[in-house]
Amino acid sequence: MIDIKDLHKSYQMGHNSLHVLKGINFEAHEGEMVAIMGSSGSGKSTFLNIIGMLDEADRGSYTLDGKPIKNLNEKIAAKYRNQFLGFIFQSFNLISYKSAVENVAMPLYYQGIKRNLRMDKAMHYLEKVGLADWAEHLPSELSGGQKQRVAIARAMASEPKVLLADEPTGALDSTTSYEVMELMQAINDEGKTILCVTHEDDIAHMCKRIVHLKDGIIISDDSVKQIKAKKQAHV
Repeated sequence: MIDIKDLHKSYQMGHNSLHVLKGINFEAHEGEMVAIMGSSGSGKSTFLNIIGMLDEADRGSYTLDGKPIKNLNEKIAAKYRNQFLGFIFQSFNLISYKSAVENVAMPLYYQGIKRNLRMDKAMHYLEKVGLADWAEHLPSELSGGQKQRVAIARAMASEPKVLLADEPTGALDSTTSYEVMELMQAINDEGKTILCVTHEDDIAHMCKRIVHLKDGIIISDDSVKQIKAKKQAHV
């Protein structure tokens, strides 16, 4: 699903160059749930941005579902993002003046799907995350956990190959975090590939594999015994 070889990325900082990624080799197969961990400055956000086609590597290769991701213009990159990837952010990134169902339907608008079909599909995914009764509510009327469920439904609506979650529980309390991870585990159990950037060890162990980055390189990559979030959520 994801195949990355010898990935390098630097940024120019005045007269100096900051080498952020220093030869990353990484694979993720269909159906995996991988936590990416690392302290601030380790390169994890840059790494996720490159996987998400929001940034491009200087050297190395990146293949997504058999397609080489290299030298894409913004139109093609946007098309691939919409086709292959769903994004879940710490800050939810919901449109404040649109209802929950309209937020979920947004990716389908960019796919050119007719309004009645995209609204039906959006409702389907709101039902899957347990928020059908909140479909017409604005983000300001939702709790943090509900906002993140809307964001997950939005990420799922375009039926992407991979979900990229950037600190998905960072703005939530522990109980709500575990409820969101329970939902993400259920989505993964259905076969969806998930990459989750987190700095929280308990959240990382709710994934099936943990990759640690430090100073731009992967220092460990281990399969772990997955802790089921459901048990944590209902303690």
